[in-house]
Amino acid sequence: MRVFVASLATETNTFSPIRIDRGAFEDAFYAPPGEHPETPTLCSAPFIAARKRAREQGFTLIEGTAAWAEPAGLVSREAYEGLRDEILGQLRAAMPVDVVLFGLHGAMIAEGYDDCEGDLLTEARAIAGQDAVIGVELDPHCHLTQAMIDAATILVTFKEVPHSDFYERAEDMVDLSLRAARKEITPVTSVLDCRAIANFLTSRDPGRALVDDMIAREGRDGVLSISIVHGFPAADIPDVGTKVVVISDDAPERGRSVAAEFGARIIAFGANRMPDMPDPDKAIDMALAVAGQPVVLADRWDNPGGGVAGDSTFLIHALCERPGIDAAVGALWDPIAVSFCLAAGPGARLQLRFGGKVAPSSGVPVDAEVEIVATTRDLVIPFQESRVSLGAAVSLRLGKLDVVLASKRAQTFHPAVFELLGIELSKKKIVVVKSASHFHTAFAPIAADVIFVNCGGPYPPDAAAIPYRRIRRPIAPLDANVSPVWMR
Repeated sequence: MRVFVASLATETNTFSPIRIDRGAFEDAFYAPPGEHPETPTLCSAPFIAARKRAREQGFTLIEGTAAWAEPAGLVSREAYEGLRDEILGQLRAAMPVDVVLFGLHGAMIAEGYDDCEGDLLTEARAIAGQDAVIGVELDPHCHLTQAMIDAATILVTFKEVPHSDFYERAEDMVDLSLRAARKEITPVTSVLDCRAIANFLTSRDPGRALVDDMIAREGRDGVLSISIVHGFPAADIPDVGTKVVVISDDAPERGRSVAAEFGARIIAFGANRMPDMPDPDKAIDMALAVAGQPVVLADRWDNPGGGVAGDSTFLIHALCERPGIDAAVGALWDPIAVSFCLAAGPGARLQLRFGGKVAPSSGVPVDAEVEIVATTRDLVIPFQESRVSLGAAVSLRLGKLDVVLASKRAQTFHPAVFELLGIELSKKKIVVVKSASHFHTAFAPIAADVIFVNCGGPYPPDAAAIPYRRIRRPIAPLDANVSPVWMR
């Protein structure tokens, strides 16, 4: 058996002013054939899962390119077409193949391409032929399109939000793809479009119970896999929305029944899907009322993982108005301020302007005399099994407030963002993280409480207030009396 694997991924926020070119992929993660590390990244875990199976089962594995760019705005046409054609050229050179495996995000949008993944998969199907198995792992914050469904044999998304299971789901996808190639199973995909924007977290109910039930149902009564596509609301394209994907073993009626069941449960969540998100002042008051420390405040709407800058200053200004609170904030994206601090060095004091640079939604910059606590030329932190670089980074002190600035945009996945720069979180009453959910796995064990904060952002947290122009209607919560639609 011959198996090909490749990965091309980013998440596109069409409301973000930050654009992506090829350099953004090469700066974040770019591994040509044979150079992927032994640890997975968020969207390249199929490489590691396939390597493991190749060692165990003795099939021939041909590796293509793996590329990832931090979420932002539109990808340039040149960047997308260049990376797409690079991977497709590698697939042509590998032919004949029995299985094609892809690690994709599912929400990449480029100039001239609303559906980069659908385009890539359609081209890959034309090269590999109708008899080949094409397996795809997707982030649940994707736009599952008809083109993607039509081109793929196996579609599997991560189940967890925050994404703590991307390697496990890669193993599921690879296993199902190999079994399909050996004719051990006959996968049939059923897809229900819930016609809703219905994101939810799985670290708490009702999402936690839903995922536990999904896992319990897989492997029984002909159900091979269940995936929930949450969708990514920060994109103004027709295919935004929540879908349910069930793969059955030649049991389409069973697949549709299970998809309809889980779709109904998601819609029934109603407004109880997400935690309350107070404004900065109220969030600080709530944190001060919590016994113990640190209390984590998640700046959910200034999350670099959602394609925005990660440089808003609203919580910093709110904390500066209460100078008696021991607090830490990080990591803000400000490569210019970082360069000034690196030149000055640890222990120096200087007048510094930082944050609030990218857009009005970033807030007013902070102007203050700061003490430089620590610096590094490359701040590398864990994210599940992977490692993420925030580039050159520094920690600053403003009275009792410590702030981490980084030169690369990335979420605050782990306490190491602070700890590696000399900030002891156990001594802080409040710790502010720039992340929507992926911080939770690493921070929850050390947190007295977690509070999600609404500081505003380039798109509103309420889907009904997002200025969509192209989304397919009707869809809840924008419209009433909406009915689910079968895509397959």
